[in-house]
Amino acid sequence: MKTKASHKNSDLTSILVEHFGKSLNLARIKFISLFICALCKVQVVCFEKLASGFENSCDSNSSLRRIQRFMAEYKLDKDLIAKLIFALLPHKPPYSIAIDRTNWKFGQTNINILVLAIVYKGVAFPILFKLMPKRGNSHTTERIQIVNHYIRLFGKESLLYLIADREFVGEHWIDYLNFNRIEYHIRIRDNFWVTNPKTGKQFKATWLFADLKLNQTKFLHSIYYVNNQLCYLSASKIKNKEGKTEFQIVISFCKPEIAQKIYKKRWQIETAFRALKTSGFNIEDTHLTDIERIDKLLSLVLIAFTWSYLVGIYLHEQVKSIRILNNGRRAKSFFKNGLTFIASILLNGHFQSDIDIFIFLSCT
Repeated sequence: MKTKASHKNSDLTSILVEHFGKSLNLARIKFISLFICALCKVQVVCFEKLASGFENSCDSNSSLRRIQRFMAEYKLDKDLIAKLIFALLPHKPPYSIAIDRTNWKFGQTNINILVLAIVYKGVAFPILFKLMPKRGNSHTTERIQIVNHYIRLFGKESLLYLIADREFVGEHWIDYLNFNRIEYHIRIRDNFWVTNPKTGKQFKATWLFADLKLNQTKFLHSIYYVNNQLCYLSASKIKNKEGKTEFQIVISFCKPEIAQKIYKKRWQIETAFRALKTSGFNIEDTHLTDIERIDKLLSLVLIAFTWSYLVGIYLHEQVKSIRILNNGRRAKSFFKNGLTFIASILLNGHFQSDIDIFIFLSCT
């Protein structure tokens, strides 16, 4: 089925009605369609530029007021967006999930977001997020809430592994994961003290891996106390971004032999953050500071993000593989590949393609 640019908004509306028709009225769905198409065209969250990308019978000032009213007044159910993204994922559960934070500053206001994402093929699909009205790390309660939210929506059986960085190591947090038998692979700081439960002897975690050489990996069969919680340990000796040698020590609920391999997937959520920011939709450019309004904006951006990635993966696998550079990396990410293709269709009224870009947002 071919995509015709002249039908783009109505085609996207028809697809979104499949997902939201029982929960949102048609006017709201049409607005979301216009917003997502405009976002893929202008690739920035500035409302004035988005309004200029709306293709309807209204002038840009009317479209701008429509955007402003939606952000100020409409209560968008974020669970609808999460369920849409979950339904569109290109592979079946159970999933490895990554938890991390992204933040930026607008004026004197700190925008601080805790994100839960599903990792897949070099990217993480953000599916749940929580804006935190503060600076700095998330609290245990906030982490537990977002994981419980995921389990409530999609079931614990859909969760394979939880991956997180050194911020996510608190005693009560690990106790929650252990108690609920959620398999995790979480990095700890090198200076963490661990305790041998058999002898009661305490020592720094690095002492267990002092014999490691660069790029070597080691896992331990014995269980240790870390932050008063029992877990398994593994480590690799690596070079960090500054070229300095350091340990990558990971604690796990079980299966320490795969911990280092699984933990490496954590960087995929950083790829997603870059796509949402500088290499994609420039979400940091928003002048919004109200939490509820940023919530709505980010929810809509995540639909466009997911759409771009799904199209990009398809183009790479079925149409033309992305060129590999000398450093082993792709010349273009799946996300950028898909976003560029979508934009070329939406911006060119005479463009026709054998690929129906809208079908990637359909679950039928």
